[in-house]
Amino acid sequence: MTEAKESFADWVEPMLQSVHREGYRAPDIRRVYIPKPGKQEKRPLGVPCVNDRALQRSTAQVLSAIYEADFLSCSFGGRPGRGAHQALATLVEAIAGGKVGWVLEADLKNFFGSLSHDWMLRFVEHRVGDPRMISLIRRWLKAGILEDGEVHPNEEGTPQGGSISVMLSNVYLHYALDLWFERVVKPRLRGEAYMVRYIDDFVLCFQYRDDALRVQNALCKRLSKFSLTLEPTKTKLVEFGRFAHRHAGKRGRRRPETIYFLGFTLYCTRNLKGNFQVGLRTEKSRLRRSLMTLRELMRRIRHLSIREQVYKLNIVLRGHYAYYGIAGNFHSLQRVHRVVERYLLKMLCSRSRAGRITWDQFHQFKQRQPILRPKLRLSYRELQAIAVL
Repeated sequence: MTEAKESFADWVEPMLQSVHREGYRAPDIRRVYIPKPGKQEKRPLGVPCVNDRALQRSTAQVLSAIYEADFLSCSFGGRPGRGAHQALATLVEAIAGGKVGWVLEADLKNFFGSLSHDWMLRFVEHRVGDPRMISLIRRWLKAGILEDGEVHPNEEGTPQGGSISVMLSNVYLHYALDLWFERVVKPRLRGEAYMVRYIDDFVLCFQYRDDALRVQNALCKRLSKFSLTLEPTKTKLVEFGRFAHRHAGKRGRRRPETIYFLGFTLYCTRNLKGNFQVGLRTEKSRLRRSLMTLRELMRRIRHLSIREQVYKLNIVLRGHYAYYGIAGNFHSLQRVHRVVERYLLKMLCSRSRAGRITWDQFHQFKQRQPILRPKLRLSYRELQAIAVL
């Protein structure tokens, strides 16, 4: 990357000229695999070269300026000024403030690897008239995949990992899903309905069960038209909302089912006044992954100085608290903090000459090198303020 920055003036002009004459040749994309959280399988990622990454980022910014006026309020991922917390807040507000009784938790099977190139180009051409932009996107979609020293042709999908991939996925689902739900589905339903989408993760909320079942059947047909399918093991219809507690006993359950969205478990509960409230806590597999990451970090840095260990540990904790520090999730944050303290004590004992450090000694150590304590980033009131309905 440093070399590419230093030679920027040498390669940027020829690259821009090739784009203008529609002769840009997208370099092969190197494929790497990263483990999925809590699973044995791995997720494929495409890693473009630095030059191509810079061009993708610039193109994504241009497309964002064009499509921001078109994208609907139900879409949150990969958009300026919007993020996961806002998507969660909107979903919570829709369930708690609306007449929601049923939630369809949907998951697209291999979304980035299933996009139809033909449909993708048709969607872009519908809004973008510059043939140079169309040619550039076509070259990226067709770029070869470099894996194990061999280049494989790419006939469908877009490699997950490039800047342009998120933008194109939003465009694809804007036409394939968002507009269809808002303009075709909702006017035909008997009750209220909401959708919250974060890139390829989306949740549909309904007032009535028959509306939910109708949409679930229609959704499968709609997605198949655009080469997409739902993952049956991760797609489920759940009774969820202010009346779910009342109906849970009739269905043989002690409490209503939960739903999952963006690393959080959403559950039905009540506030101190006895009113219905949607609770949020860190999803179990995400919590296990975070704890494994922290333990691995502490094992890896155990031979550094105490100051350096705590500094690196606090960086990771700060990021964890920033994302999961939402009202109602304080106990999960406390659990992470307790596990970190106990494991750090174990690591310190392993490098102590005495072979053991007492809790009193550890507390004195923490006073000199404090471990970042849990802190909520968003209160219930702040969550309500950032919701978009």
